[in-house]
Amino acid sequence: MDKLLITGGKRLSGDIQISGAKNAALPILCAALLSADTLALSNVPHLQDVATMQKLLRQMGLHIHANGDVLELNGSGVNHPEAPYEMVKTMRASILVLGPLLARFGEAKVSLPGGCAIGSRPVDQHIKGLQAMGADIRIEGGYIHARAKKLKGTRIVTDMITVTGTENLLMAATLTDGETVLENAAREPEVTDLANLLVAMGAKIEGIGTDRLRITGVAALHGASHRVIADRIETGTFLCAVAAAGGDVVLENTRADLLDAVTDKLREAGAVITTGDNWVRVQMAGRPKAVSFRTTEYPGFPTDMQAQVMALNCIAEGTSRVTETIFENRYMHVQELNRLGASIEIDGHTAIVHGVLRLVGAPVMATDLRASASLVIAGLAAQGQTLVDRIYHLDRGYDRMEAKLSAVGADIQRIR
Repeated sequence: MDKLLITGGKRLSGDIQISGAKNAALPILCAALLSADTLALSNVPHLQDVATMQKLLRQMGLHIHANGDVLELNGSGVNHPEAPYEMVKTMRASILVLGPLLARFGEAKVSLPGGCAIGSRPVDQHIKGLQAMGADIRIEGGYIHARAKKLKGTRIVTDMITVTGTENLLMAATLTDGETVLENAAREPEVTDLANLLVAMGAKIEGIGTDRLRITGVAALHGASHRVIADRIETGTFLCAVAAAGGDVVLENTRADLLDAVTDKLREAGAVITTGDNWVRVQMAGRPKAVSFRTTEYPGFPTDMQAQVMALNCIAEGTSRVTETIFENRYMHVQELNRLGASIEIDGHTAIVHGVLRLVGAPVMATDLRASASLVIAGLAAQGQTLVDRIYHLDRGYDRMEAKLSAVGADIQRIR
């Protein structure tokens, strides 16, 4: 099992190329199931989750040709509308095949999902929405069995804001009879990216970027070309790494406007951040200041950046309060950060972080994707060596993180 060995205390300087967004690429790959034509995608990140999704789609009969970060997907040969447990158990995003399969083929058999153990993240809102469109859905033996001769347009109000739920129902609605209105829709940039792709494929969608999506179903979707948006969470993670370790780094091929809530907090912590159309520069000298925040849906502070900014708070001047409102089990990195010398207490959904002057390297274990990133950030700032175990979590969502950090001066190596 691979590990990362980090010797901390190195300032970071240089340029980093940001990859395409994992959370945009996964639903966009599933959108290829909606058409028999070819979908040409660029800026697709090289990630374990993306590879798993491609394997799942190929198993269904989708033809995929890969050339670097460019993929061509053709759905004319899809003949097996099933997502088995063996494929789904490692990646919750596999549930995103349910809506497209049901809409185009009238049936789907999808295993209940797995993924990171950061909370229950139920799929009941997906099922509720598809049933409102007329689907007959049964759950037996750990599988969702769905059938619908033809989905019907309707008004759907989800009980909570759900990103994958919005994406699944949005894709399904493109091929319905009539008009579907999704109320309380997620507004994340990755949802907007999916919607823009669907429009390029011939879908009729109004309200893109808002919490009310109006979709008029069409008879069929056609092929299209699309560039996956930059990964705002990867961008934010590297911003935190520089803020913790110190230095001067330019992040290229990214968009600062996708993570205003994060850059505002980093400026409050003392980082100097300047931006352009497709780049972000971060400069940090001296010890950061503690910053408090509360996670919430976009455009608020993203839950996927909570652990990384907490790592920065560990060495900050002062005390901060971090409140997690999205996932009930997303503080598993706290114990590992405390192993490095951090001083963090948990009080319900809130973590109180007392900044310490320095962290000291130690063996730590990654528990989920973003927790892995927080441990890398802490290791970069710590004295001595930090050994991060179970980094297969990291590989699910970060494209060659250790190579990108090494290129700007970090002492980090993968041990196989």
